[in-house]
Amino acid sequence: MKEVLQQLANLQYIDSRIDELKQLRGDLPEDIMDVETDIARLEARQSKLEQEDKDLSVELNQLELDITTSTEKAAKYEEQQLSVRNNREYDALTKEIEVQKQVVEKAHVRIEQAAKRKEMVAPEKAEIDAQLEEVRAKLAEMKTNLDSVMSSTEEEETMLLEKRDEVVKNIDQRYLRNYNRLRDGLTNGIAVVAMDRGAAFGMTLPPQTQVEVRRMNKIIFDESSGRIVIDKSFFDKAKEQLSF
Repeated sequence: MKEVLQQLANLQYIDSRIDELKQLRGDLPEDIMDVETDIARLEARQSKLEQEDKDLSVELNQLELDITTSTEKAAKYEEQQLSVRNNREYDALTKEIEVQKQVVEKAHVRIEQAAKRKEMVAPEKAEIDAQLEEVRAKLAEMKTNLDSVMSSTEEEETMLLEKRDEVVKNIDQRYLRNYNRLRDGLTNGIAVVAMDRGAAFGMTLPPQTQVEVRRMNKIIFDESSGRIVIDKSFFDKAKEQLSF
């Protein structure tokens, strides 16, 4: 049983240390993902504005061409009116002239609208460019910080994970399932605690429980927290064996 208790202490020590290393990284990975999402959103908006600007330029060119074409048509119809033979032909040309004049009039209105919108696109795009520059710089800094933390902890974490695999292989599945169930149900992930000076996890244990823990011949559960309580010497040995 002492071997089982030692393996549980080893497993808890490793998991707690891995948790500490992850805490060093903090929320940086999630924050980086959030910033990358912001950048993608801004880039999409930027791309949309660039396309809108191009579309407006094409439309303005087409409108100018439409004005020229309709003006030429109207002038041609007016010239034809001078040589018509009857009122029906004259009225038909008059209608065509009005149609072309309406095309020109509508084109001028749309040119004014499109030109005004085109003027608004430039400052909007400039604002997004500034935001992108700021956010990209922030992302670069965050990635540098994360890389720094990762480089300082990655080697230890890799070694701990390898050691954890070894420990897990040597633990009876019954105890491992119990350990995982406890760990998953606790916010701090501490399923196994050390009894030190008659107390565990800040709570004084009943005398009988203290005696049973010191005997080291069975798994003892703390009645108040549900955690496994073991003698402190197991954790001392785990620290001695597993410190990198």
